[in-house]
Amino acid sequence: MSQTDKQSYLTVSALTQYLKYKFDHDPYLDRVYLTGEISNFRLRPKHQYFSLKDDHAVIKAMMFANAFQKIKFTPETGMKVLVIGRIDIYPPSGEYQIIIEHMEPDGVGALYQAYEQLKQKLAAEGLFTRPKRSLPHFPQRIAVITSASGAVIHDIMTTVARRYPLAQIVLFPAKVQGEGAADDLVKQINHVQRLHDFDDLIIGRGGGSLEDLWPFNEESVARALAAVNIPVISSVGHETDTTLTDLVADQRAATPTAAAEYATPKLSDVLTQLRDLQVRLSQAIQRLLTLQRQKLRQLQARPIMRHPQMLYENATQQVDYLKQRLVATLQQTLRDMRHRWHELTQRLYYQTPQVQINNHRRDVVAAQQNLLRTMQLFINQRQQQLTALTKNLRLLSPLQILQRGYTYVTDEQGRVLPNAQAYQVNQHVKLHTSDAVIDITINHIQQRGEE
Repeated sequence: MSQTDKQSYLTVSALTQYLKYKFDHDPYLDRVYLTGEISNFRLRPKHQYFSLKDDHAVIKAMMFANAFQKIKFTPETGMKVLVIGRIDIYPPSGEYQIIIEHMEPDGVGALYQAYEQLKQKLAAEGLFTRPKRSLPHFPQRIAVITSASGAVIHDIMTTVARRYPLAQIVLFPAKVQGEGAADDLVKQINHVQRLHDFDDLIIGRGGGSLEDLWPFNEESVARALAAVNIPVISSVGHETDTTLTDLVADQRAATPTAAAEYATPKLSDVLTQLRDLQVRLSQAIQRLLTLQRQKLRQLQARPIMRHPQMLYENATQQVDYLKQRLVATLQQTLRDMRHRWHELTQRLYYQTPQVQINNHRRDVVAAQQNLLRTMQLFINQRQQQLTALTKNLRLLSPLQILQRGYTYVTDEQGRVLPNAQAYQVNQHVKLHTSDAVIDITINHIQQRGEE
């Protein structure tokens, strides 16, 4: 193969770069409208990677984080979607893909899909099933979050002024649709929460499309409203519209006028109820007085009321009885205390120093006598032992043996000479008898058995 032929071959990278150039500059691939089913979708922290497929083909898809943040729903595997994007080649793998710039559910509006998904999420967390708080019967201050220029605040103020003018309406103006409306609603909700000076909170706006009502379906608004520590009345849209704030609130009202009616009592009805209560209270007091008069007459008719001394006759007898018991008890207590005093006196007498000395003297005398008897007995025993030992010693004494005619011989140094080997001729020795010591000189030594 020639050098020229070899140069005609392309590298994989060069071919891929050429194809990428074609894709990037093809006007038909710069903006593509696709419909398909999402496959292998897994929510990632930033950019999203998944596939779109139909019955006969699959295409890789990716969506940058800034485009993904703009959609109002969470994609799921198996969901049919409509996407707008551009076709691109990813050089490292050589695969072509669609980079999605816009996506919405196919057949269901994106806002409705997002509404259903968020509704299921908050319902699973229990935001809609929390115990609903009761509205106060006689509110003093009512917070209202709505547009300052709309008909909602006018209807609420007119209704409250007509029904219960004692209540004060405080408006917290907020945007109720469009960009930044949700943040504005959250800001005013938190403002009301921080003040701690209201009995009710009314939040709402007039009717409109789902897009117009969407700020009241934002998760941030629903969670901020759930954290409010006063009863909440939601009046958003028409009666057929249901927003997440309606589900979170303690009371849902179909209209702003209905919200004001829920929040306040009708003053004329309150006055009528007060008059009814006044009549009922007066009647109850009259019945109570009548009953008490009857009881008084019954008490006055009792014999004890005609003869009051009967009230204290039994008490007098009881006092006498108790007095006798008290005297008897005191006497017995006095005897017990005297007996106790006598015992203590006796014990104290035996604890006086003179008695103690006398007792110790008797103990010392007894101990001395006992010691003398013991010492005498001990001396007698030792004398008997000494006599016996002396007798035994006398029997074993060498003097006794010498008295029977035996002697023993020592040299001049006093050493005993036990046998013939200890003797020498001309040796001077001492002969010991029972009554004398005799000096002798050895002239001759004859062993036993010699002639």
